[in-house]
Amino acid sequence: MDQTSKAIMIIDDNDDDFEATERALRKSSNLANPLIRCSDGAEAWDMLNNQDNLLPALILLDLNMPGLDGRRLLARIKQDERLCVIPVVIMTTSTREEDVSQCYAMGANTYVRKPVSWNEFSEAISRLHDYWFHFALLPKQV
Repeated sequence: MDQTSKAIMIIDDNDDDFEATERALRKSSNLANPLIRCSDGAEAWDMLNNQDNLLPALILLDLNMPGLDGRRLLARIKQDERLCVIPVVIMTTSTREEDVSQCYAMGANTYVRKPVSWNEFSEAISRLHDYWFHFALLPKQV
């Protein structure tokens, strides 16, 4: 299976942010990757732990969600032997140094502030996709 056919899981409670991410992926990369959308951490955790589901090759994770937020979900993913190899990119509006440091300490692979303008957002998504699916080598079990 080539890298572009592997799924991207987007975990974000904001419909507008999800739709913008989806549009940016489709616009910038002629997206061949299937997208999995989860609107909160609990839904994502359930989906990741369902043995019938294929695991995503990449997770784009918002931090600030109700219930099981991105920080707690990140900790669970990175402490799970089966899931810890999945790259997790934090996509959030927070630029707080405590959030950045905490997420990297818990195993986040990248931390990106969501750009405000559409052009910057689209460019950031395009570069993320190119990096993770054209340059980085992903583990075979993902």
